[in-house]
Amino acid sequence: MDWITTVTFDQIALSVIALALLRAGAVALLPDHIAGPGGWLVNTGSE
Repeated sequence: MDWITTVTFDQIALSVIALALLRAGAVALLPDHIAGPGGWLVNTGSE
């Protein structure tokens, strides 16, 4: 459990930002049937 004490707020914030950028990149680059309205990986449509 000592490893959990080495995780800083900056590392967590950077991870959240990186995931947000990866999701935005996936939506922008992948076809709609994968990442778009009704996509199986990222569904950007409203339900």
